[in-house]
Amino acid sequence: MKIFAVNGSPRPGGNTATVLEHFLEGARSAGAATELVQLYALQGSGCRSCFACKRLGGPSYGHCAVKDGWSPLLAALEQADGLVLGSPVYFGNVTGVMRSFQERLCFPYLVYDRQRSTIAPRRLATACIYTMNVDAATMRQLGYPQTLALMEGCLERIFSRPDVLYVNDTWQFDDYGKYRAERFSVADKRRSREELFPQDCRRAFGLGRDMARKIAEAGA
Repeated sequence: MKIFAVNGSPRPGGNTATVLEHFLEGARSAGAATELVQLYALQGSGCRSCFACKRLGGPSYGHCAVKDGWSPLLAALEQADGLVLGSPVYFGNVTGVMRSFQERLCFPYLVYDRQRSTIAPRRLATACIYTMNVDAATMRQLGYPQTLALMEGCLERIFSRPDVLYVNDTWQFDDYGKYRAERFSVADKRRSREELFPQDCRRAFGLGRDMARKIAEAGA
């Protein structure tokens, strides 16, 4: 059993990576082998609309024909059992790099038939983790969950319904005094970091453990 985590943050040791590590720790506690991939460390780009993945009888039918730094990861995911996508939220959505990766991940498996069926080789267990600077109330007010749900729906149609974790009100700077950020209360941010963030990490651990358990039960 292998579960991958893909970090769509440019910070390899930031909030998103930390929460993903707890997810993978939970998965390992239930017997899974795991791997964390730093997406920004690989050279890749979004879908090029070449349609080679949909050309009947073509060598790339059902697979992305583009060859770049993401190709080995996409190939590995064809053999994986679980996948968690983690991204900070920028301007109400995942990072541009994560969005591009989602295109490459999903589009080759989406069939243009009336049923909008999938030819994914495996029904991956999936999860999405989002980290963001805004609190939960502001997130809902701005409609982030509705925006993020669009791609979650694609993941559900192609692989499986993803578990979702929102990590709100994150700590952004080592020293808030060095940045123009007076709209934030440093005391409130620190309180959130010390009280809420550990709870989110525990939730991530539980999601990872539960994913691995469900995969094991399905294969039993």
